[in-house]
Amino acid sequence: MRAVTWHGRADVRVDTVPDPVITDPTDVVVEITSTGICGSDLHLIEVMAPFMTVGDVMGHEPMGVVREVGPEVTAVRPGDRVVVPFNISCGTCWMCEQGLQSQCETTQNRQQGYGASLFGYTKLYGQVPGGQAEYLRVPFGNTLPIKVPDGPPDDRFVYLSDVLPTAWQAVHYAAVPQGGTLLVLGLGPIGDMATRIARHLGVENVYGVDTVPERLARARARGVEVIDSTKQDDVVSAVRDATAGRGPDAVIDAVGMEAHGSPVATIAQKASAIVPDAVMEKVMQVAGVDRLAALNTAIEAVRRGGTISLSGVYGGATDPLPLSRMFDKQVQLRMGQANVWRWVPDILPLLEDGDPLGVDDFATHRVPLEQAPEAYANFREKKDGAVKVLLKP
Repeated sequence: MRAVTWHGRADVRVDTVPDPVITDPTDVVVEITSTGICGSDLHLIEVMAPFMTVGDVMGHEPMGVVREVGPEVTAVRPGDRVVVPFNISCGTCWMCEQGLQSQCETTQNRQQGYGASLFGYTKLYGQVPGGQAEYLRVPFGNTLPIKVPDGPPDDRFVYLSDVLPTAWQAVHYAAVPQGGTLLVLGLGPIGDMATRIARHLGVENVYGVDTVPERLARARARGVEVIDSTKQDDVVSAVRDATAGRGPDAVIDAVGMEAHGSPVATIAQKASAIVPDAVMEKVMQVAGVDRLAALNTAIEAVRRGGTISLSGVYGGATDPLPLSRMFDKQVQLRMGQANVWRWVPDILPLLEDGDPLGVDDFATHRVPLEQAPEAYANFREKKDGAVKVLLKP
């Protein structure tokens, strides 16, 4: 089959790789019909590169049609249409029963000290072949795939794999009080969707921060007040002016390690391109390598006693946090990989009844799988208005 594979920093290719096969009685094989490029995929060809291996199949936002099932699979059958969550969870362990599928005890990577395995995402998370491919082996066929109805186009459901539950969890963790104000840092796919979900759930005062014109226009068109600057002073000043000088009740950091602003972290990230991977692996597991500009802006902007919901991915082990400032402001901080199945019962009915979140036209680009390298480059450089890219195998 054809698949998007990792070959180094800023180097993805479409190669022919072996077809996936049933290896466990509860496996299913899914023929992929749509699969997204995620902002965190860009981390794999940048700062997280030391944890990748040439030939790794990428991608963790797939959906498609079941083609084969193991002998013990009863929940789905060939021909069923399914979305595959990005985190691999058994659905039956203690953590899964608590709604913490990202911490699944069955697929936890204990040797690495990390949580549940992820499709297409580094040796830290199991190095499981991903979904930017023609076919995907999916374990836990009775509990992991999300069965969706026939009829609407893939765009209606594909974001159940990651974007929708990640943004939904970010808004839920933000816990904006009635009549309160939410600030969203970064209007990429997750930040954009978080503003839509917040508005849908009744948050009237939503502010979004970015500098990319296309992203600002998308948010503005859906009733979001936009701030066209990522400089901390500009953002803090604008949002305080709008909130009687207090700041927003909650801030969602949807940027993570992509943020600029730390010279030391910038040097560390650039070093990952020239220092041997084995060395950088150790450095990243014991050092701070993140650019914390977005998180520091969130801490400064949020009102005293407010909440920061962190959905942007950070990778450093000892990134310095201004704990004194956080303690003094009584900031509450919630974070973590999205627990996809925790939120599916809340989100799926919205998709079946209509399109209140605007998912049908959420993608800016739909391209053949063979054009993945160019699509990655455009997304990385924010060219041609690229906000969300779907690959079509």
